Formats: sequence, structure tokens, C-alpha cells
Amino acid sequence: MNFLDVFLLALALSVDAFVVAFSYGLIIKKGKGKSALKIAAATGTGQFVMPVLGWYGARSIYDQIAAVDHWIAFFVFLMLGLKVISDALHECDCTAKLSHTLTLKILLMIGGATSIDAFVSGSMLFFIKAPVWSSAAMIGLTTFVMSVIGFNFCRLFKKIPTRWLEIPSGLILIALGCKILYEHTIG
Repeated sequence: MNFLDVFLLALALSVDAFVVAFSYGLIIKKGKGKSALKIAAATGTGQFVMPVLGWYGARSIYDQIAAVDHWIAFFVFLMLGLKVISDALHECDCTAKLSHTLTLKILLMIGGATSIDAFVSGSMLFFIKAPVWSSAAMIGLTTFVMSVIGFNFCRLFKKIPTRWLEIPSGLILIALGCKILYEHTIG
């Protein structure tokens, strides 16, 4: 997996954090700059830690599944991509359910909820022999930046449906899975 592949993965994984930050940007009225940084720190940290945990978890079972690791990576990325697209097509108005205060508990929940797919992606990084620490750093940093952008983006584009961001990110995940399968079977 080269730099561009990891960056595209990071962009695709950061979409959930972007959407959450965008939603909070719509409802938080005071302390917007500080709130944007809090959300970005929570999501960026989650997106950094979870791929590392996934990578080390996959390493512990690699010998048992080495012969089919590329198929596993393909199906995981395919399922993640399809889930992202499905969620985008069944969009809800989630801003009505959000707390207007960013407590530590809420930030931890945001960081965890937006990084579950990063755990799975981290395990796939191991199977395709991608470097864990630099990949996790790129994913975490990209998510941090995208969260800050998402939080502030709402000021300009309150009417853009988030599915316009989620569907392409799902397609990127599917394309990465196809690329891995192609490289291990044909290429």
C-alpha cells in the first residue's frame, strides 16, 4: 500500500468524523473554535489508536489466515464501503439528537464511534504489510484536519446533504478492497 492508498483510506475513514463535526458545528453556538479542536482531537486520537490496535490484533492471528488474507481484506473493505453507502442512502437528521455540550464522556463516545471502522482497517493494513505507525499517524492527522474543516464547513454549506460525502468514501473503500484483491491474485 503506497502513500496515496493510505491517504485515500484516511480520507474515507475520516468522513464519519467530518459528518459528526459538521453536525456539531450546526448546533454549537458558543466557543466554536475550542469545540472544533475538541472534536478534532477526539476523532483524530480515535482514528490513530484504533488502526494500531487492529494491526496488532491481526498480527496475533496472521499465521492462521495468511493464505486468504487478501480475500479477507477485500471482503472487509467491500462490506465497510457498502455499509457507508447504505448509511448515506438512509440518512437521518441526527442533529436533533446531539448534545449541545461537549463533555469528556461525549467526546470519548464520538472518538470511539467514529473510529470503529479504523480498527478493522488497521487489521487490513497488517495483511497488506503497510507500516502501522505512519499509516495510523496519517489516518489520525487526516481525521483531525477533516473534523476541523467539517465543524467550520457547516457555516458555508448547511444545505449540502452529507451523503454526497459518504457515498464517494464508500466507493473509495470498495476500490481499495478491489485493488488489494487484484494485486494479490492477478498483479
